[in-house]
Amino acid sequence: MTEARRILSSGAKRLGIKLSSAHLDLFDTFTTLLLEWNAKFNLTRITDPAEIAIKHYLDSLSLLAFVDIPTGFRVIDVGTGAGFPGVPLKIARPDLEITLLDSVRKKLTFLESALECLGLSDVHLVHGRAEDLGKAESYREKFDLVVSRAVGRLNVLAELCLPFCRVGGLFVAYKGAKSTQAEAEEASNAVNILGGKLEAVHEFVLPEGNLQRSLVVIIKKKPTPVQYPRKAGVPERNPLQALSGRGQKLWQGYGSL
Repeated sequence: MTEARRILSSGAKRLGIKLSSAHLDLFDTFTTLLLEWNAKFNLTRITDPAEIAIKHYLDSLSLLAFVDIPTGFRVIDVGTGAGFPGVPLKIARPDLEITLLDSVRKKLTFLESALECLGLSDVHLVHGRAEDLGKAESYREKFDLVVSRAVGRLNVLAELCLPFCRVGGLFVAYKGAKSTQAEAEEASNAVNILGGKLEAVHEFVLPEGNLQRSLVVIIKKKPTPVQYPRKAGVPERNPLQALSGRGQKLWQGYGSL
């Protein structure tokens, strides 16, 4: 057993997630594909297989330790990048129907090839911006669960992600641990405007890597007003209920992965 495989198996067990040999084989294959394509497309700065197991796979899977996800849930991963957290979630929970959304074509080209090699079904690749697709009838409020590891302030991520979530569904933002509780509290007004309500902030140490992480869980209580999301670029330039004069430290998330 390779070190990366041992780390993934052990770390998942510590999170209460059981991965079979078949699951681990798929993760091994995905690592090989990720590193091969990374040489061409620069998909991730993390290239050590053991680090990939911790910072990409275990981090993505941590959701399963804190949030109950019923069988067959429709999930959308907004700003999926190289497939995180969507692909690890699909490997561990093949019953989920997952949509991977990204605005960068080359990343979806990689994912199309990788998904074919992995033999994963009920995974949909969508090229576009969340600001545009969040207003489209075929995507707006059509998902049970919205997830994102994208870097950004929580009030910005909420505007990009909550429009995809059905009333009664969940939006979960993967964050670093630094000031996450404060960030969530400061974003609460923006979340409420968008139809959500802060449900929980789960702070934990990622197994094997001893890294501090957080999951911000938001429940969709009512439909998002029709004017949201705003046009591409506006949420970042003019965030809802943005802080003023207090610096940016409250908003630090993962940084570049």
